[in-house]
Amino acid sequence: MKLLKWLLAMGCGALVSCAIITVNVYFPEKAVKEAYKSLDEMLLKKDGELLPNGEKQPVVEPKLSQPGSQSSLPLVLPDFSFTSVAHAAESGDDLAIELGSMPEVAAAYAEMSQRQSALGALFNSGAVGLTSQGLVTVRDKTKAGAADEALVSAENRSRKTVISSMAKAILKITKQEATKAALDQTMGKAAATYAETKREAAKPGWWMQLQNGKWVQK
Repeated sequence: MKLLKWLLAMGCGALVSCAIITVNVYFPEKAVKEAYKSLDEMLLKKDGELLPNGEKQPVVEPKLSQPGSQSSLPLVLPDFSFTSVAHAAESGDDLAIELGSMPEVAAAYAEMSQRQSALGALFNSGAVGLTSQGLVTVRDKTKAGAADEALVSAENRSRKTVISSMAKAILKITKQEATKAALDQTMGKAAATYAETKREAAKPGWWMQLQNGKWVQK
């Protein structure tokens, strides 16, 4: 009997731990996708176009919904937290404003804007493709020289800045603790969503890698 009680106690503890972990890695996919698209429209300019004057937009803190009466059962508590967090990012506006106010993100978009024409030409020729993590990779080295490879490396640094900043913004806006585990899991999902956004914006004929690793042409 004592052994049975001990096993039940361990099982309940494991369930509570799993529930807490789930709350910590809440990911508002729809809002993130909207934010990426908004940022591309606002900050990703064609070569030669002037960027905005650099003034920071005010950060709008989302209002969290207040939980109702709390149950004394420990397994119910994470549900209230999850609901509050979910309401914190119903649209991508807050995320876009938060991300756009980061100097490193503005700088990354300014740099990416200067590469658009050259990068587009590489995509059109089939020299490069879009990876499943939203980065650019050289697929045909016979069509890409040293300067092109340097451009791809620089582009990926900018994209990584945007993705990592998105992960931080998500945790801040949704009021989640920015632990290493939470950042790592959010970063992976932020990269996958960024890649999905870029796939949708890709032109016909461009090479892209699906989440299963398969390469296809749009």
